Order: sequence, then C-alpha cells, then structure tokens
Amino acid sequence: MTPLRRGDVALLDIEGTTTPIAFVKETLFPFARQRIADFVMRHADEPAVAEQIAAVAKELGAARPDPAAAVHALIHWSDEDRKVTPLKSLQGMIWRQGYESGALKGPVFDDAVAALRSWPPRGVRVFIYSSGSVEAQKLLFRHTDHGDLLPHLSGHFDTTVGGKLEAKSYATIASRIGVAPDRVAFFSDHAGEVRAAAQAGMRAVHVRRPGEVPPTAELWDGATVSTFAGL
Repeated sequence: MTPLRRGDVALLDIEGTTTPIAFVKETLFPFARQRIADFVMRHADEPAVAEQIAAVAKELGAARPDPAAAVHALIHWSDEDRKVTPLKSLQGMIWRQGYESGALKGPVFDDAVAALRSWPPRGVRVFIYSSGSVEAQKLLFRHTDHGDLLPHLSGHFDTTVGGKLEAKSYATIASRIGVAPDRVAFFSDHAGEVRAAAQAGMRAVHVRRPGEVPPTAELWDGATVSTFAGL
C-alpha cells in the first residue's frame, strides 16, 4: 500500500475497519431492535419518522403508510441485517438518544484514531462510507471512547449513494468529493466492497485486523493492511 499523499482522500468503512465488529453486532443493533417498535409508534406523526414509515411502505409496495406494518417489516429487516435505508435511518434516530444520554459510546481502534488525527494536517481528507446512515456515523464519531473525532472528518456517505457492492456508488462518491477516483484510497474489511471500489478506479485496500472476523470468507489479491499505522 502506497502511503497517502497530500491531496489524496481516505474513504473508510466503519465496521471491522475503524470500529470493532462486535460493537455494531452486539451493542448497536440490539439497542435499536429493542426500542424500534415503541419509537416508531410513539413518534409516527413526527415528520422525520413519518418520512421513514412512508419509505418502508414504498419498499413493501404498499398502497399507503402504516406504522404497525412498518414496525413488523423493520423488525424483520433488523433480524436479517438488511441494508435498507429506512431501517438504517430509524436506527440512527434511536442511537442518537442512546449516545446523547451516555448509554452508548463508540469504540474506535487506536491506530484509526491516530490516522484520523494525523491525515488532515498532512493534506489528506477523510470521508466515511458505511451502510449505516450518515446520522449514525456522525453520532458514533462524535461520541467515541477517544472523545469527539468528528472534526477530523470531511464528510460522510451512506447507502443513499448506492449499494456498497456496486462500482457506480464509488464513482458517485469520487464525483461528489470532486477528485479523480485514483486519488481515493478506500479501506474496508469486506472484500466485495474493496473489489467494487477497485472497479471504479479507486486504490482499494482490504483491512484484515487480527481477531476481527470479516463478513465473508472472500479474499482480495490486492493491497491488504492490518493497521493504519504508517499510512
């Protein structure tokens, strides 16, 4: 992996890349699932939540929004770990309450913290691309076990730009950032995502951290790192 240079962009996945997989699987997801039914029914008339209920209805092909039907679908999607935008958006709203109350705090690997703090002064902008909503991303990096890391980030992308296994999503991100794809280094523990980024012309790097089990057994025959140290 060629060290990042001034003018480059680091585009980071979260789960298994900056943050332990266990936090997402064993803390965040259960926290939201336990609260999603009450949250949706209690706040169904609020514009932000009503918008997501309507999005669920559209996803289901339903004629009209129905909070109870939305809850049923959301719980089902949650149990299947579906990357559905309205689910991710509502999870983000619930997690916000958890972070702001102090019930949740996001763990970030020490080397990732060091990279986030050192790259911007060297002229490397850092962006996040995760299946979690932009809201959820900002909450995690604002409320970490290393303090507020949000000021070190230049922007965020979620599945509203497209799926993470689709090359066109990465082309869209490079365009929105305003750089050529080959100036973007994308880091993820998911080999399929790394492959899609490479197809879009990005410098794709597979992150394989000791002790972190990747989401698939698929391997990547290109650049691989176990830490951000030295990049």
